[in-house]
Amino acid sequence: MSGVTDSMKKKIIPHIACCTVLLLATMLLNAQVLVKASVDRDNILIGEPIQLTLSVHLPLGEPVTWFRLDSIPHFEFISKGKPDTTDGIDGKKIEQVLTITSYDTGYQQIPALELQAGNKTYDTDTIGIAVAYTEADLSKDYHDIKEIEDVQPPKWVKYLPWIIAAGILLLGAIVILAIRKLKKRREVPAIPVIKLSPYEEAMEAMEELRKKGWNLQDEEKAYYTRLNNILRQFIARKLNIASLEKTNDELIMQLKRSSLDDKLYRQLAEALQVADFVKFARYQPGAADNENNFNIIHSAIKTLNNTP
Repeated sequence: MSGVTDSMKKKIIPHIACCTVLLLATMLLNAQVLVKASVDRDNILIGEPIQLTLSVHLPLGEPVTWFRLDSIPHFEFISKGKPDTTDGIDGKKIEQVLTITSYDTGYQQIPALELQAGNKTYDTDTIGIAVAYTEADLSKDYHDIKEIEDVQPPKWVKYLPWIIAAGILLLGAIVILAIRKLKKRREVPAIPVIKLSPYEEAMEAMEELRKKGWNLQDEEKAYYTRLNNILRQFIARKLNIASLEKTNDELIMQLKRSSLDDKLYRQLAEALQVADFVKFARYQPGAADNENNFNIIHSAIKTLNNTP
C-alpha cells in the first residue's frame, strides 16, 4: 500500500466502516424473531366476524412450534386458514389468517398468544376489541312484546278419537282375516273316505266303462288304460298287493298263486298283454277284442273277490 496516500486512506476507511455497520445490522436483523398479531378492526357488533392475522419473521432454518389455537376466551372461531410460509433472502415469514367473533358484549381482549422458535418462547401483544349490541333505530315504530295467545285447534281434532277407534277396528279386521286365510292355507285337505268296498268300487267303475261301448275310435289306449287301472286298484285294496307299482308282467306273476283257475289265469294274462300292446301302439284291437278283454277282467275281479 505504498502507493496509497494518506488522503486516500482517509477517504476509504469511512466507506469500509459504513459497509461493516450495514452488514452487521443486516445479520442482526436476520438473527431476530419477530412475532405479531393484528385485527382488521377493533369495534364490532355482537356476532360480527373479525380477521385475526398472526405473522412471524424468523431466520431461515430456525425450528418453530406454531401457536396453539384451541380456544380464545370470549371469542369463537368461524374459520381457520392454514399457515402460509414465504422464504426470502432476509429470512422466513409465516402468516395465518383466522376469522373469529364474539357474543360477549363489552371490552374483550384477545390475550397474548405464545409461539416457540428454537429454544425461546415469544408472545404477541394483547388486542382489545369493543363488542356492542346493534343500535336501535329510534325513528321506527316501537313494538311492544305481546302476550301469548291461545290458538284454537282445527275443527277436525274433535273427531280424532273416532278416527283412531275406526282405524283400530279396521286394523283388527285386517289382522283377523289374514290369520284366517293363513290357517286355511295350512289346513291339510282331508283324505276322502271311500265308502264302497273294493268289489263295489270296481263294479261301479266297470259299469261306467261298459256304457261307453266297444266300438271305439282313437280311444283304445285310454280304454285299456282305464280297464287296467280298475283291476290294479281292486287288487291293491282287496289283496293288499302293491299292484299300482308293478308292471303287468310282474302283476301276472303275482297272481299265479291266486284263486284263479288255469283257464281264467291264462285269459287274464293275455288281456293284460293286449293292454300293453295297445299302450305302446303295437296292436290295434277291434270291438270284439275290447268286449272280450272287458269280460275277462270282469270275471277275474268276481273270482278274486271270493278269495278268502
